[in-house]
Amino acid sequence: MRVVVVGGSGNVGTAVIERLRQAPEVTEIVGVSRRPPNTGGGPYAGLRWHAVDVGAPEAVERLTPAFAGADAVILLAWLLQPNRDEATMWRTNVTGTRHVLDAAAAAGVTQVACASSVGAYSAAPKSIRVDETWPTGGVHTSHYAREKAAMERVLDAFEVRHPGVILTRLRPGLVMQAPAAEGIRRLFLGRWFPTGWITRVRVPIVPLPSTTIAQVVHASDLADAFWRSLERRAGGAFNIAAEPVVTPELVASLLGGRHVPFRAGATRRLLWAAWKLRLVAMDPGWIDLATNIPVLSTERARRVLGWSPRVDARAALAEMLEAVSRHDSIDQSPPLARGGTSTP
Repeated sequence: MRVVVVGGSGNVGTAVIERLRQAPEVTEIVGVSRRPPNTGGGPYAGLRWHAVDVGAPEAVERLTPAFAGADAVILLAWLLQPNRDEATMWRTNVTGTRHVLDAAAAAGVTQVACASSVGAYSAAPKSIRVDETWPTGGVHTSHYAREKAAMERVLDAFEVRHPGVILTRLRPGLVMQAPAAEGIRRLFLGRWFPTGWITRVRVPIVPLPSTTIAQVVHASDLADAFWRSLERRAGGAFNIAAEPVVTPELVASLLGGRHVPFRAGATRRLLWAAWKLRLVAMDPGWIDLATNIPVLSTERARRVLGWSPRVDARAALAEMLEAVSRHDSIDQSPPLARGGTSTP
């Protein structure tokens, strides 16, 4: 099996490449990235890469030969920054998705597996679990959610035009792994926000809105779900998340303190001010997302893919906090290296 990984040098892509290497059925892995990694060592050693900006007008022309002969394409390319320039993010995230799909169809690829997100879903009460039929309208005040919802519409249209292509959509919670910590830190906190104190200094009070309830998954478990979808030629959507659900109380316990409820509106205003002053990189739409996204049922992934996470949510989050404190990185990857920039 020949598999092409688009966005292979990022957080999820790195884990997917590692998982594909473990599958004896995979005879060749090809990477695509706007800025290919250093293949002299580390997780990308020995792989052939194509340098392609998926959002560029010539992307389909350049991607089609890269996809030729592939049994599957995995689409992971996505921008979270610059969040002050949504047109640039849309170009990669939505237009780039369309380009990858068009190139896959032109090259005769028979399966495309895409990384969607819990962020694609419309708001839901935190008291229920939603399956893959829940509406994918996003949360309109979050650029991430708007673009993931728009991506889903691109995927819908592709399915209608190309019913012979197996289209797989994985919708994970927040994706954690230690080696990606430095890249993730820059995406959300910014280059200069200090993090060395995390896990070393007890935080007695953690003020968060009570509805800041989300789910996480370790990158290795998400990568395993991608491989299983290819191995089984499984199409459709799959929710991917580990247990337990991450609550403010769980976060506070990992930081050594206790949760104190804080109004969502006040939290949003504080984050807006910090973002406007460039003290943090995370915009206030992320608060809206965290307080509105649904809690996922992963029953379909467990039943159809035979998938279950090996790393529970508490362990994945604890690993991430420790790694952010240490500034863990993958030096061969431009978006994940120390001193790098977090765009694929």
